[in-house]
Amino acid sequence: MKLQRKNRRALALGALAVSGALALTACGSDDTGSETSGGGASATTQAGDIKCDDASGQLQASGSSAQKNAIDAWVKQFAAACKGVQINYNPTGSGAGVTAFTQGQTAFAGSDSALKPEEITASKKVCSGGQGIDLPMVGGPIAVGFNVPGVDSLVLDAPTLAKIFDSKITKWNDAAIKKLNPDAKLPDLKIQAFHRSDESGTTDNFTKYLKAAAPSDWKYEPGKSWEAKGGQSAQGSSGLAQQVTQTSGAISYFELSYAKDGIKTVDIKTEAAEPVKATVENATAAIGAAKVIGTGKDLALELDYTPSAAGAYPITLVTYEIVCDKGNKAETLPATKSFLNYIASESGQGLLADAGYAPMPDEIITKVRDTISALS
Repeated sequence: MKLQRKNRRALALGALAVSGALALTACGSDDTGSETSGGGASATTQAGDIKCDDASGQLQASGSSAQKNAIDAWVKQFAAACKGVQINYNPTGSGAGVTAFTQGQTAFAGSDSALKPEEITASKKVCSGGQGIDLPMVGGPIAVGFNVPGVDSLVLDAPTLAKIFDSKITKWNDAAIKKLNPDAKLPDLKIQAFHRSDESGTTDNFTKYLKAAAPSDWKYEPGKSWEAKGGQSAQGSSGLAQQVTQTSGAISYFELSYAKDGIKTVDIKTEAAEPVKATVENATAAIGAAKVIGTGKDLALELDYTPSAAGAYPITLVTYEIVCDKGNKAETLPATKSFLNYIASESGQGLLADAGYAPMPDEIITKVRDTISALS
């Protein structure tokens, strides 16, 4: 489709500008990511789309662990070009990241959910004369990873996933799973369903999908905190991926960038004729149909969790960078604008596909760039 051709063209341009980019680790780490470089950056320095301008000093940020692998790649490129800036991003989870931002502890936050009204109100205390806004920056499928001995391919639908994660389906050879996978040799093995222990935008988006696509089977309200009973928990996306890797019978949800080291992912049955795989291209197709519902400079999106189009992956999230539209601290504003300008650029977005993420569609990222240029 036209959108996908545009993104492939942007990726090619980005690849030329950032050849030799960071090879990401398999599952990432939920430790603080930082790059330190010495020297000044008073003059404009460019590397690809990186313009340092007057950026200098330390930039503290935290939040979404979903975008950790993307942040790692971006920070490596940015720190190499802007020698006077140190960026410290702590993947504490979306909930903790927004809280740190509204308490004035960070220059920006990463969140896999748009700001709630009460969070916008809280942000006005730290954004002098302004408020926190949502800038969609990273997209991608929430992959459902599984570890079932002897099973390499698995199809599940929303009702079956809802029952698995609500402890209503407890064995891998359950009749509902057999019906969706008639050719698979499903073992008589207990299902080990893992969910996030921390507040997470990934959980928010995953439960929004379950609620929208299987309302009669998922009785819980979507949110960053896990509400269903039973199951097991782990910290961060990397923690869930680790549990799937090492636990026979495990199933969990995390961003595609964490589905490494041989982790197999579920194909999702939708209203389309064929089940949909968790791929960057299929996520981009879904995000392209999203609607901007934010007001003013806020660019919060509304995703469709029940798409019927072929190749549109239904469990897709968007990670926002949360920043003040006005009233940013004078000492961090240059570095904040410089870094955000880079990650929204063709070079920055061009790193995403190889890292397992979906770049923002052209019509969305253009609005993001315009908004960043006006930050004050």
